[in-house]
Amino acid sequence: MLFAHLKRILKMDRLRLRGPCGAKGEFLLAATAQNLRKLAKLIPQPATATA
Repeated sequence: MLFAHLKRILKMDRLRLRGPCGAKGEFLLAATAQNLRKLAKLIPQPATATA
């Protein structure tokens, strides 16, 4: 599911950088972005005060 999410949501059906180092860097950035999204969902949102 993680690879499917990268390909579908983050539009990573094709790498833009060439070579093994470029592909590794681009995939690392995409995986980091995906992990940050998952981490943001775990942090509870503060309750809004209604007056």
